[in-house]
Amino acid sequence: MDTFDIFVDSSANIPDELITKFNISVIPYTCTVNGKERLCYEKDTAFSVTAKKYYDDLRAGADIKTSLVDKERIKAAVEPTLKAGRDALMLTISSGVSGTNAQANEARKELEELYPNSKMYVFDSANAGLGEGLQALKVADLRALGESACSCYEWLKQNSYKFNSYFTVGDLKYLRRGGRISATLAIAGTILNIKPILKADSGTVAKISFCGKERGRKKAIAALVRYFKERAVNPESNTVAIAHADCEEDALELAAMLRENGAKDIIIEYYDLCTGSHVGPGTIALFFYGKDRRTEYAAAEKASMAAPATRKI
Repeated sequence: MDTFDIFVDSSANIPDELITKFNISVIPYTCTVNGKERLCYEKDTAFSVTAKKYYDDLRAGADIKTSLVDKERIKAAVEPTLKAGRDALMLTISSGVSGTNAQANEARKELEELYPNSKMYVFDSANAGLGEGLQALKVADLRALGESACSCYEWLKQNSYKFNSYFTVGDLKYLRRGGRISATLAIAGTILNIKPILKADSGTVAKISFCGKERGRKKAIAALVRYFKERAVNPESNTVAIAHADCEEDALELAAMLRENGAKDIIIEYYDLCTGSHVGPGTIALFFYGKDRRTEYAAAEKASMAAPATRKI
């Protein structure tokens, strides 16, 4: 029996059938395509249809902008839950990527003043895409076992950085447009067929950062598998997720390679639209439960402090 209601922003990228199965409410981002506003997720429209059109528009050179989920939209979605005397737990994309988490906390303050007998928990997933979505699905499992919103919130605080995310892009021009790389680097990388590998990092305010590069698409996909082999924990008993920006064949190839390395339950879904315009068609991402990313950060910081000081000349 559901003991509270679960909300996510549409960045969570959870497939339609799992949204329904686990009774998760999605609050969508919006985007404008050539000046016309669209929802990044619509309950009664198959996401594959919405996403396919979106990535076709990107390939065609459409002018696309995305905006965060604002306070009023969050309040409108969550208020019926609190008004009915139930608690709510909302997971958001990392605050290092979007301002949605701040908007959700503003909504929480206002709603809890109106409904003091109910509680709204807002959790920064320190992730994006299905890195957030896998956390929401885990919370749904815990809820089904009778756990409260409070206990699930505490579980997330302890475990959110164990959800690992790695991805590579198909075309560097989208990273250039977003200011992540320079025009010069984008041109050089394209000529040399360089494919960067990016990840959700281990910072207190988690961001997307570069962690490697490969020459060619096949090597980039193989690198995702390598990170999985190095960092996944109990892959045979945990759900693994792949998101693709309209490159399903590559996603299927990656899934086959993951199965050879122990993965059994694999989600394959179109890449969410919230961040899709910043990475572009051809992006492929991998999400899994694994080693705590914060351990990496602590180790790097310790190594830095242990390094001998150098003098400036």
